[in-house]
Amino acid sequence: MMAAAPRATDGKVTYPPGVKEISDKISKEEMVRRLKMVVKTFMDMDQDSEEEKELYLNLALHLASDFFLKHPDKDVRLLVACCLADIFRIYAPEAPYTSPDKLKDIFMFITRQLKGLEDTKSAQFNRYFYLLENIAWVKSYNICFELEDSNEIFTQLYRTLFQVINNGHNQKVHMHMVDLMSSIICEGDTVSQELLDTVLVNLVPAHKNLNKQAYDLAKALLKRTAQAIEPYITNFFNQVLMLGKTSVSDLSEHVFDLILELYNIDSHLLLSVLPQLEFKLKSNDNDERLQVVKLLAKMFGAKDSELAAQNKPLWQCYLGRFNDIHVPIRLECVKFASHCLMNHPDLAKDLTEYLRVRSHDPEEAIRHDVIVSIVTAAKKDLSLVNDALLNFVKERTLDKRWRVRKEAMMGLASIYRKYSLQGEGGREASKQISWIKDKLLHIYYQNSIDDRLLVERVFAQYMVPHNLETTERMKCLYYLYATLDTNAVKALNEMWKCQNLLRHHVKDLLDLIKKPKSEASSKAVFAKVMVITRNLPDPGKAQDFVKKLAQVLDDDERIRDQLETLVSPTCSCKQAEVCVRDITKKLGSPKQPSNPFLEMVKFLLERIAPVHIDTESISALIKQVNKSIDGTADDEEEGVPTEEAIRAGLELLKVLSFTHPVSFHSAETFESLLGCLKMDDEKVAEAALQIFKNTGSKMEESFPHIKSVLLPVLQAKAKRGPPRQAKYAIHCINAMFSNRDTHFAQIFEPLHKGLDPANLEQLITPLTTLGHLAQLAPEQFAAPLKSLVANFIVKDLLMNDRIPGKKTTKLWVPDDEVSPETLAKIQGIKLMVRWLLGVKNNQSKSGNSTLRMLTAILHSDGDLTEQGRMGKPDMSRLRLAAACALLKLAQEPCYHEIITLEQYQLCALVINDECYQVRQCFSQKLHRGLCRLRLPLEYMAVFALCAKDPVKERRAHARQCLAKNVNIRREYLKQHAAINKLFSLLPEYVVPYTIHLLAHDPDYVKVQDIEQLKEIKEALWFVLEIIMAKNENNSHAFIRKMVENIKQTKDAQAPTDSKTNEKLYTVCDVAMHIIMSKSTTYSLESPKDPVLPSRFFTKPDKNFSNTKNYLPPEMKSFFTPGKPKSANVLGAVNKPLSSAGKQLQSKASRMETASNDDSSSNPGSPQRSKTRYKTCHAHIHLSHHATGWTSKLS
Repeated sequence: MMAAAPRATDGKVTYPPGVKEISDKISKEEMVRRLKMVVKTFMDMDQDSEEEKELYLNLALHLASDFFLKHPDKDVRLLVACCLADIFRIYAPEAPYTSPDKLKDIFMFITRQLKGLEDTKSAQFNRYFYLLENIAWVKSYNICFELEDSNEIFTQLYRTLFQVINNGHNQKVHMHMVDLMSSIICEGDTVSQELLDTVLVNLVPAHKNLNKQAYDLAKALLKRTAQAIEPYITNFFNQVLMLGKTSVSDLSEHVFDLILELYNIDSHLLLSVLPQLEFKLKSNDNDERLQVVKLLAKMFGAKDSELAAQNKPLWQCYLGRFNDIHVPIRLECVKFASHCLMNHPDLAKDLTEYLRVRSHDPEEAIRHDVIVSIVTAAKKDLSLVNDALLNFVKERTLDKRWRVRKEAMMGLASIYRKYSLQGEGGREASKQISWIKDKLLHIYYQNSIDDRLLVERVFAQYMVPHNLETTERMKCLYYLYATLDTNAVKALNEMWKCQNLLRHHVKDLLDLIKKPKSEASSKAVFAKVMVITRNLPDPGKAQDFVKKLAQVLDDDERIRDQLETLVSPTCSCKQAEVCVRDITKKLGSPKQPSNPFLEMVKFLLERIAPVHIDTESISALIKQVNKSIDGTADDEEEGVPTEEAIRAGLELLKVLSFTHPVSFHSAETFESLLGCLKMDDEKVAEAALQIFKNTGSKMEESFPHIKSVLLPVLQAKAKRGPPRQAKYAIHCINAMFSNRDTHFAQIFEPLHKGLDPANLEQLITPLTTLGHLAQLAPEQFAAPLKSLVANFIVKDLLMNDRIPGKKTTKLWVPDDEVSPETLAKIQGIKLMVRWLLGVKNNQSKSGNSTLRMLTAILHSDGDLTEQGRMGKPDMSRLRLAAACALLKLAQEPCYHEIITLEQYQLCALVINDECYQVRQCFSQKLHRGLCRLRLPLEYMAVFALCAKDPVKERRAHARQCLAKNVNIRREYLKQHAAINKLFSLLPEYVVPYTIHLLAHDPDYVKVQDIEQLKEIKEALWFVLEIIMAKNENNSHAFIRKMVENIKQTKDAQAPTDSKTNEKLYTVCDVAMHIIMSKSTTYSLESPKDPVLPSRFFTKPDKNFSNTKNYLPPEMKSFFTPGKPKSANVLGAVNKPLSSAGKQLQSKASRMETASNDDSSSNPGSPQRSKTRYKTCHAHIHLSHHATGWTSKLS
């Protein structure tokens, strides 16, 4: 080997021993064989072999000749490349090649050979791997740093490696590629944009999805070179983001995708880029801001991201985008919230306020997505959302848009099912969302049929799933009912009532269809179709579909039979499921997947199908109640005290006895109810009696053994039971037994004879029983009842004060503190009224006498004898009893006619009573009578006086009552073409009654007094604001015309009294100014000429033209223009009204201010003083009053 050394310098190529010359003169196979030996020789050499290095120098140069570099055979090229790689290793750090062009050719050649790595199955793969390993280990490419074309060489190398990497490569190949590329970045002076692009392009989603291995390679390379490459990455983003030089790279359009990928790879790569994003978040370009927001949403929301903690200014800047002017940006922020809540619960606090604002966003889609974000997080884990976030969802159940309301309701329902019904989060989670069940049911108070239908669906699928096994389903319903709040219970009861009513409508439709065809029957079918339509969504379209259904029922006997089974009271839940399935299958068509007609039928079937309650269910429910009675139920475990559970269970059965009476017809059920009658709990026994009343119509024939046991119990309850049980016992006998007169007589005689005014405590039950007997069988006991009322009730009871009342400043005490004498007097008043309601005529003038008696009680402030022996709480109770009795009588036409205007006005003043509870109870009774359309329209005007109530809660309640009554009347008029009843139903007709009532307000003394007129204005606006909220059929002009017409009449109560008439005209002018200031259409032509009530106003005098303005000039400044607001008639009217918690001072003279903590009485009242009552022209001399009674009746 030493001897060969001199030959290296003479330009002659020396080959390793055994290797002949390699030239184009030999065959390819021979060339390959010789090159393999050369490869072996170089492979075995190391850097220390100086002699050999010298010896083979020319060979090294020869192998770099174009002959080899451009050889057509790939095997030859591969072997040459392996040799060259080893030559760079051996001769390092000084390569034998000095020409820059030659070096470029060699490295471009080696790069091309690396493409052979692609085929891992190739026989030559190991040689390709050797080539890669060698150049990576030696960092051969670093030689190119000095070359002008280094960037081209490196770029080509990177491109090649990213192209060839694939899933066939093992970890070693991956590692060597990373080593090779990272040395170029870490040890070079610069990284060109072109080279950076070859790396970053693999992160772009499209490329990433095409070649996952190239992405992993780029990711590993960037992690390895993070520190070295970061300035070049920063520069790239700076150029594109800050300077807008998109031409610097083809990847400019992918900057945001790249930032996300780089952040996920190593956040340090973006240390200097993130502040640039903060700047971009404030860009004026909507699309650009949107892109940055989308990017940051992914960065902040990623599972392990700590960006919010690391870069608080950027996080705060991002949160600001929740309030961006551009809708898609706000939408993107809201969508991000759910990921953020799920992955970063610690950020929930920051997000809450922004989500609150967005939950009120003007854009429906954003409000919708706020709900989706919160509910998605809550369904994953309830602890991820705080109470405030759940509250936003709760608020949106009242959104103006159906889509948002629906999402909120369904979201809450699914949260309730998961954590309360299925108990996934344990007791704490169940407790946290216990309000949901109440809230969902409260929505049933909404006017929209869509809302109500959804509540029904939610109840059947999420709250008490209908697919549960019967016992489990009833247990679920039992404990749900026991834990609902009062309003939710009312809503659920209403829901069953509505479904039951619709079931009856469908049954009526089926009966009408089966009748022989005639014009009358066709009209009846159409009328019934219209009624059913109103119980379905989108009544406009539903009308055509229900007509079509009626036609189908007429034509198809099979469907008709199925529907008859479904609405039959004996239909079981399992039968119902089969019927619904068969009907929908028969009406559906596979050719027509979206069938609006079928959807409507499904809605109807869903509402009428008894999916919860049948005989088996009632039996299971009774057993559940019995378990609680026996102490073997899970009451405590379910968080319900046993007594409450039993009481609620009986209340539930009571409600179901109204809607599903036939389901109670089993001996087992009736026997269990008999057991309940013997319980000490009065409420339980009461409920059991009501259930018997509702369900026992066929007991005599079907269950004689039950009847024989029940009758003595009922008779005992009627004679000696608590008053409410006595009442229900009488009604049970009335409903259940054919020979009721005999049983009534057996009860009436001993009670009548045994009445003893000296024993007041023992009077209350007999008086209650006798009152109900008088109402149910007035003819049977006509003579004794007249005597009883005249001699006992009036003379002995009402006209005597046997026990002096307690001296107290309180105006009200709890029920258990009311004296027995007062309770007996109240029952006496009720007995008189019930008797009159039973008789239903005034032939004996008993009605007049009773009305005089009642108004005397009101007139004397509740102390009929005026001896001053009664306590204030007792007087309050009697005033309330008298006023409620008057309202009861006013609901019967024969007595309404004889109530004088003075009596009506005196009764109206009770709504301004000094005692808060009197005002409260009276207004509720008034509201109930009006809602049932039983009280005449003039009684709606009474609510105007509530404008003076000092307690805000009372004013709000009165306003809601008014609004609800107006709505009820308008709906009734829409559904019934009641033209003949227009005068008594049209809400606008309340205006003349209000004007008349206010003109006779005893507080209105000085006609021109500004303060008194301001009160009149407030009272008028209290009514007009609700009446004028909708200007249907040009009603504003109609109201104006009514007021104008009143000014052309005289007050019928005192037609010749000039002051009375002046008051009336002044109130008219106040009304006119309100109408003119609040309406823009009042001056149009009135649609109809109003008819004024003749009891209140004289007929218009055609010769009299009253154009005078009665208002003082300074009054005009108090009329502010603006549109009336419509009242929100939700369920607020049904709220149990607690007494106000704080006291308010009233300007009235006899205003009580003493506290009454135990009953929270009198937190402020607009006292109607005695003088005020006396000015009401209702002076009744008591001796005349009493003798009037006795002379009429004895």
